[in-house]
Amino acid sequence: MSRRVVETVDGARIEVDLDTGCRLASLEIGGHEILVGRSADPLGWGCYPMAPYAGRVRAGRFSFQGRTHRLPRNLGGHAIHGSVFLRPWEPEGDHWYVTDLGPDWPFRGWARQQIRLGHERLDMRLEVHSAAGAMPASCGWHPWFRRVIGGARLELDVSAGFVYERDDGGITTRRRAAVPAGPWDDCFGDVVQPVGVEWPGVLRLDLTASSDEWVIYTEPEDAVCVEPQTAPPDALNHDPFVVETGRPLTAEFTLEWRMGGEPAA
Repeated sequence: MSRRVVETVDGARIEVDLDTGCRLASLEIGGHEILVGRSADPLGWGCYPMAPYAGRVRAGRFSFQGRTHRLPRNLGGHAIHGSVFLRPWEPEGDHWYVTDLGPDWPFRGWARQQIRLGHERLDMRLEVHSAAGAMPASCGWHPWFRRVIGGARLELDVSAGFVYERDDGGITTRRRAAVPAGPWDDCFGDVVQPVGVEWPGVLRLDLTASSDEWVIYTEPEDAVCVEPQTAPPDALNHDPFVVETGRPLTAEFTLEWRMGGEPAA
């Protein structure tokens, strides 16, 4: 049985599953479960942290400081979403949890995540630390929002300056393009925050993050993913943050909500 941490505040309830990557296994607001429930596919449910890289890494390969490294290819011949969503985590106090980066990552280090439920809001913080020297990294979160709750179908309120083009292999390049019509499986830049996720007449979420890039995935019939990331996918091959001992990569993600779905004034 998985180890779980359950908290409730003012009609909201979260369940954090420590043995499936310290993910939100449940986020219930006003009696409505808004996240896709448990699945045999660890990539496809809840809301999980992505570290020490977010999104795809082409062919599971990258080079750093003159050395090539290989990662497990867990989606279509590519590596995706890091290692910590598969790791067991441990409580560290004050709503913090911690795990090492595991044997599939070629550098020694650890991740910390804070998950704090408050009045009509949920605040999360993610840190990626090195245990010895420099290493590349990116990070973020991957929430799976249910397409329909309370009989209402999800609508996105999002404005962005551009998307990063993808190549024939589905890998994000660094070429910029105009935002296309959906459905999307794209990384957006110059995103105006907050990003709205609304089930009209039922509930509205306003999402804000410290991240500059957001991946939005609307292709599934039953779910929508809105993923803040510190860098576009395949960052390890382009423009990673370099973590050093005592200099972690950090990210923050906040969800605020209002019943009834009315936007903020």
